[in-house]
Amino acid sequence: MGHIRLGNLPRTQKWQQVVALIEGGAGTAQIANATITAAEQGFKLAAADKGLVETIWLLTQLPLAARSDNFGQALQSAGLEVSDAPGLMEVVGAFSDAIDKKLTNNGGRTDLGEMAQMAASETITQIIGSRTQSLFGTNSDDVKNAFSKLATNKQFSIFARDFFARLTNRCLDYFVSKAVSHHVGEGKRFRTLAQQGEFTKALGTHSREASKIIEEFSGGWFSKTNWEKKGISRKDAAGFAHVAIKKIVAELKEGAQTDD
Repeated sequence: MGHIRLGNLPRTQKWQQVVALIEGGAGTAQIANATITAAEQGFKLAAADKGLVETIWLLTQLPLAARSDNFGQALQSAGLEVSDAPGLMEVVGAFSDAIDKKLTNNGGRTDLGEMAQMAASETITQIIGSRTQSLFGTNSDDVKNAFSKLATNKQFSIFARDFFARLTNRCLDYFVSKAVSHHVGEGKRFRTLAQQGEFTKALGTHSREASKIIEEFSGGWFSKTNWEKKGISRKDAAGFAHVAIKKIVAELKEGAQTDD
């Protein structure tokens, strides 16, 4: 991944608390809380991360482009190098390439930015892919129609939540995996790789539950911002990222405090 890291946690006292929780058999939410506390400074800088901001901005442009008269040209205007009638995988590939190109020109590639880029590609593939499945194949009109439906409050909320759930899970796993790998084996926290896998799965569930807070406000933000400003800028996306990350951190902490 990139050379700018979220945090050098293994050297900190807080990181040792995460390790101790894993050793002691703490619940997933407790470990997630200790991890987020240890990594909090890195998360506070997240809203200024160029890769994250560019990813969120491009995610907002997809449904707006699909609502335009010419889907392909609108995507091209947003920086995606696609044909005039793009399919889903063409859009996904161009989405990732557009972020790479933007960061190459401006520098500042980070682990967080790359995790955001991967989370976004997964979200697009999963949500749009599941809505365009057909025994007779999927054409560009099907893809355009699926993206256009994301321009409503409810559907953009679902879209945004899925992205932040994936991003949160990647961020937590980024830190936790450093310690978990040393606690697999007979007499350790995870006796088998299967048990470790169950923990990882539970961490993903915890991330999705915490991302519920994003669903509660993202759709309204998208519609209001687009209506009032006649579009959504990168500055708007950065502001949204700041609020979203702040809410996610608070939810992770709250979830751990109520964990039995």
